[in-house]
Amino acid sequence: MTYAVSEIRSAGKPRRKRLSRAAIEPWLYLSPAIVLLVVVLLVPLIVGISYSFRKFSAFKSEYVGLGQYQAMLSDQVLGQALVNTLWWTVASLFFQFFLGLGLALLLDKPFRGRKVVQALVFLPWAVPSFLSGLTWAWLFNPIIGPLPHWLFALGLKAEPTNVLSDPSTAMWGPIVANIWFGIPFFAITLLAALKSIPSELHEAAAIDGASPWQRFTKVTLPFLAPTIAITVMLRTIWIATFADLIFVMTEGGPAGSTNTVPVYIYVSAFKSLDKGYASAVAVLLLVLLIAYAIALIGIRRTLVRHV
Repeated sequence: MTYAVSEIRSAGKPRRKRLSRAAIEPWLYLSPAIVLLVVVLLVPLIVGISYSFRKFSAFKSEYVGLGQYQAMLSDQVLGQALVNTLWWTVASLFFQFFLGLGLALLLDKPFRGRKVVQALVFLPWAVPSFLSGLTWAWLFNPIIGPLPHWLFALGLKAEPTNVLSDPSTAMWGPIVANIWFGIPFFAITLLAALKSIPSELHEAAAIDGASPWQRFTKVTLPFLAPTIAITVMLRTIWIATFADLIFVMTEGGPAGSTNTVPVYIYVSAFKSLDKGYASAVAVLLLVLLIAYAIALIGIRRTLVRHV
């Protein structure tokens, strides 16, 4: 009896070793990626948050606790930057999404020259954002660019002036550039989602007498809803933290009319050399975007359950 029990115990030890090895082995494979994420993302995040509790000067820094966050409450420039960021994000996202969806629906249909159209549609996504900002700044220049003269010819402007130099219209310059730059993202992702919808569903709906609009709203849109939710969330975060186009085209001017939160963070950190306050503003933006992402992920889960 004792021999049988010891045999069972000895047989159980290799099994436990195999189970522990199977549990550890996936983490060993993932360890390079985990180390990279910790070094590239987690460490800078912790350092940035710690900076927000300090006040930096030319040669020293001191701990100020929540002083930087208290200063934000009375910062009118930050308040205007938040409003500008909301306007910049919503306007860019609205036009990017609907134009990208329209292009995806168009490219989902077979027609002559579709490959050429796909290449042209996806081209802006391959252009560096810095070069895109320079190009659009030249296009809006009334001396070397055609856009002011076209707007004047269409009666939209009283004279061919630079849109970027007028505080009432300056934000539309980067928004137009960002729309052109971001349409391919929605076109690519939504086109891939359209390809995954079974054609039998559209055929069955057509046989039942559904109109094209009904097939779109009752078949296509429900299947696209989860993809739309995640792409809108990602693109919103990217646009809200995107400073390249605005800084290249206007540097936040004129008179702060295009000064968004990312531009304000850059100016505070590298021009005013106030890294502590810039870090505090960055933490504020991070918290707002995390709250937005959590809300949208909840909406996406609801959409997935109903598809």
